[in-house]
Amino acid sequence: DSASNGFSFKGIKDYLACYRSGKLTPSQVAKNIIAMLEDCDKSTPQLRAIVQWDQEQIMLMAEASTARYRNKCTLSYLDGIPVCLKEEFKVVPYHHRVGTVYLGTDPETEDATVAKKLREAGAIIIGVSNMHELGTGTTGCNPNRYHKIPRNPYKPNHFTGGSSSGSAAAVAAGLCPVAIGTDGGGSVRIPASFCGVVGLKGTFGRISAHGSLPLSYSTVSVGPICTSVVDAAIVYSILAEPDPLYPYGLKQPKATLSDMCAPDLKGLKLGVDWTFFKACDAEVLSICEKAVEHLQSLGASVVEVSLPEMEEVGVAHVICILSEMRDFLQPDFNKHFQEMNLDTRANLALASQFTALDYITANRQRTRSMNFLRDIFTTVNCILTPAVASTAPRIYESDLLTGSSNLSFTVRSMRFMQLGNFTGIPGLVVPVGYSTAGLPIGFQVMAKWWDEALLLKIGLKLEQFRYRTKKPSIYYDILA
Repeated sequence: DSASNGFSFKGIKDYLACYRSGKLTPSQVAKNIIAMLEDCDKSTPQLRAIVQWDQEQIMLMAEASTARYRNKCTLSYLDGIPVCLKEEFKVVPYHHRVGTVYLGTDPETEDATVAKKLREAGAIIIGVSNMHELGTGTTGCNPNRYHKIPRNPYKPNHFTGGSSSGSAAAVAAGLCPVAIGTDGGGSVRIPASFCGVVGLKGTFGRISAHGSLPLSYSTVSVGPICTSVVDAAIVYSILAEPDPLYPYGLKQPKATLSDMCAPDLKGLKLGVDWTFFKACDAEVLSICEKAVEHLQSLGASVVEVSLPEMEEVGVAHVICILSEMRDFLQPDFNKHFQEMNLDTRANLALASQFTALDYITANRQRTRSMNFLRDIFTTVNCILTPAVASTAPRIYESDLLTGSSNLSFTVRSMRFMQLGNFTGIPGLVVPVGYSTAGLPIGFQVMAKWWDEALLLKIGLKLEQFRYRTKKPSIYYDILA
């Protein structure tokens, strides 16, 4: 519990308080959400956070939850909590389009593992959220007819970030306190940062990706986007476990939240590579430096570390993710080229220039980088960086028609993200402030493999640093 000044997002705790006191039922909340979703579709510009939803499905889940509250037999802390999943996941009965116009021609008949787990926990799935086509970009710009461009709730003429664009927009706009995304090059953490909410990329394999389109099997992790670190911890604790259908996470140690609520950070060593840390906009840097001082004031010590070969990491990560996507999407590229967005075509065409030798060399770099990190984590508990080097970019008129392709922005937006995707370590982004233009600025903590509990512990303390939360200019108060 933290005292907040002014605006605060409605999180899981607020929903539970309403349900337990009888002030509202999940069915009443679901009716509110349906009204808000209709409003989103009518507003100018449209929010475009949730791209597929079904009134009947929402009400069915809500009524079942209402009955469980009445009979005092709820299933978990997520019972009755509205959630959405990125369109990359299979969710019955929606179309598994993955941001395209040509995939998912028939409604889905089988849930992805995370969708199944959320249903078993009693959550109300309010629909599937918008995404960058096939996850190939970091803006969230998707001009095709099914998706259109999701708007940043803080500044509707700015992008949300991608590729889990609609997930972050839905949470920041108050449509649901929890959304699920995938992160292969910052796709959970970039939109969370741009939309001023919390994003957790689990360790590679920690949360099952079974039932999502396997775009890049070696870089993608699944994680929640939430209004708070506590909410991220609750969702993580429900989703993080081995899945027999997802071999990459079978050998994982048990997920815990041990010591998450410790009163201070005494004894923790926070690693910072200042040269790397400072490669961002001045406004981002000034707030992120103060956030480091805040963590120090709680008893942690800051240790200078050197993150070696970060240029090489960036190049090798791009070779790995694009080569794997190109391999998986080869038939699509040949058969549906004309139906793809321009930037998707460009990225997949670029990917076709990489050779087997490039891919092998990139994976040798991965082994080196994982070894460097093993050494670094013997001297520090975590690594701190800004989340993204800049705030969310503007949407231009031409983007609405033809999409947006800005390679230098893509590279810059992924700068602090790629190490986590490339080596599989977990990362958490927490909002720490705003630019003078009122756009959110985020901060990132990364820890060693499977040590999400430490990220959440530090994340809780980072939340206290942002003394005031600004209200997004598009915000729906579902509990009002």
